[in-house]
Amino acid sequence: MSTSSIRPASRPVAWKTVAPSAPPGTKTFAAELPKLPVADFSNTLARLKQTLVPIAWSEQEYTAVCKKIDQFAVQQGPELHQRLLSRATETRHWLENWWDDGGYLDGFDGQPSHLPQTPAARAAGLARAAMIFRKNLKQGLLTPDSTKEGPICMDTYRWMFDCCRIPGPQGLDWSVSYAKEHDSEDSGHIVIFRNNRVWKLNATEGGRILSTAEFEKQINYIYENSNGVYPGVGVLTASNRDVWAMDYGTLSSSAHNAKILTTIQSAAFVISLEAYNPTTPVQHSRALWHGSVVDGVPTGLRTRWVDKPVEFIVYDNAVAGLMGEHSVMDGTPTVRLCDDVLDMLANPAFDHGSPASSSSFVPTPLDWQITPAITEAIAKADAAAIELIESQELGFLLTPYGKAAIKKFGVSPDSWAQMIVQLAYRRLIGVHQRVGGTYEAATTRKFDKGRTEAIRVVTSESDAWVASMDNSNIGNDERRKLFTAATKKHVELAKNAGNGLGVDRHLFGLKKLLKDGEEVPELFSDPVFLRSSYWVLSTSAIFSKHFPVYGWGEVVPDGFGVAYMTGYDDRLQYTITSRKEMPNARFCEEISRAAKDLYDLFSDAGKSRL
Repeated sequence: MSTSSIRPASRPVAWKTVAPSAPPGTKTFAAELPKLPVADFSNTLARLKQTLVPIAWSEQEYTAVCKKIDQFAVQQGPELHQRLLSRATETRHWLENWWDDGGYLDGFDGQPSHLPQTPAARAAGLARAAMIFRKNLKQGLLTPDSTKEGPICMDTYRWMFDCCRIPGPQGLDWSVSYAKEHDSEDSGHIVIFRNNRVWKLNATEGGRILSTAEFEKQINYIYENSNGVYPGVGVLTASNRDVWAMDYGTLSSSAHNAKILTTIQSAAFVISLEAYNPTTPVQHSRALWHGSVVDGVPTGLRTRWVDKPVEFIVYDNAVAGLMGEHSVMDGTPTVRLCDDVLDMLANPAFDHGSPASSSSFVPTPLDWQITPAITEAIAKADAAAIELIESQELGFLLTPYGKAAIKKFGVSPDSWAQMIVQLAYRRLIGVHQRVGGTYEAATTRKFDKGRTEAIRVVTSESDAWVASMDNSNIGNDERRKLFTAATKKHVELAKNAGNGLGVDRHLFGLKKLLKDGEEVPELFSDPVFLRSSYWVLSTSAIFSKHFPVYGWGEVVPDGFGVAYMTGYDDRLQYTITSRKEMPNARFCEEISRAAKDLYDLFSDAGKSRL
């Protein structure tokens, strides 16, 4: 089933149903998973109170917010909870429709040494391997993702290929899918951007995926035939969503442009061939995050379509990465995609395909019809992009030890990495009160259509350990005891969140069920309650052996985005994003210092120091 790129007046009610799964009986979507639970109301409120202790600035503040929680518990809360229970009974997933209303950047390791070291060869290999992954997904041949507890939900994989986010009126975006139900054949096209020019490349022929050589020949053609001056329409997709919605209407009012939009939206995925040569981790990260800037022009964003869920980016030095659109698919499916694709290419036995004897494929250029209004929109989008890019800072650091050492100390690597951040942030802000909480994403994919829950990392236990580290009156034995208590609490919260027993999604659902005219409970406007979910530290961890860099932007103006990896035996990796007025470099220094101090704390008992 497909939908048109000519946008309806409002978001279609059943838009989420249009992306098909694999055929019945195949293994990718076969797991029967339980529904996301609705947590016990009183237990959620008890957990909430506990999380607010370290967030409150005074006993008076804490007493006041607890009073509002108690009022909520006996006034509007029970009725809202009953409404939520009813919604959970009547729907497949009580949170999904509310949650769909967010991107990732992932940088890849280098082109395998046994393959040609050119950007065209790099892009061609990615194209073929990704098309094979797509074919396996469509046929239901992918082994389901799993944890120690068993298979987890694969539902969002339906939104990986052949689809696109659409800017909607009044901020109500949605996604369209052009995937065909029960389509298990080799079919489809990809779209490639170079120097702002859009190209359609048919990725299959006669029921087979093109060979790497056939892709490479066409991509070289694109390099050779994109040297003119072309309008940077892609930058419009990076605008404020309301602005892009208006510009989308202008752009699609031309039937010619509407056909180009349909081609982009229905593409299996997009490849951006960007004229830049990043060499350092920071350059690589920033290039993926917001694209290169040349002479005050956002050339990188001009040659992208950020509404596509999968967009490979290949630079002129064959460095590559992925930008993912986050609204209907979280980071872990794209990690799986990238891992599988890059594993294929790293294998010298990978089947690069045999070109047909008469192959003479030529990609098709798709040149926009540009009006003065579109030219003006591009100029405004350029200016807005430059203003945003210039407001951002990014730091990157590696510790001199990793998972192997941490596990020898008997500590969860994730809890260890999180406590480093807590200590570093306290040292950064000094005696000042914290203005918000720390968010860590926990997956709820053990449930049908599961997405994420928030782990509220700041706890009384973590604060006690953090305070001990700079208190000369507390010895290392006591510090280790406090650290153990803090990490045990973190592990408990992480497990609860993964089981759908966090705080934030439940309270979000209760608030969403207020009816027009009903009074908003005082709890939801309390300063401590609001502070607790003002995520000054937005953190999350994924792992791929193929990602030398990855990350995202901060979520509040005075906060930091903290992307980290704990999967390497010999290092922890942190990417820190923020606005320029924030002390990004100093925060990185404090993370490095905290990492060393924590290592020294546990190596103190006779173990060699770094």
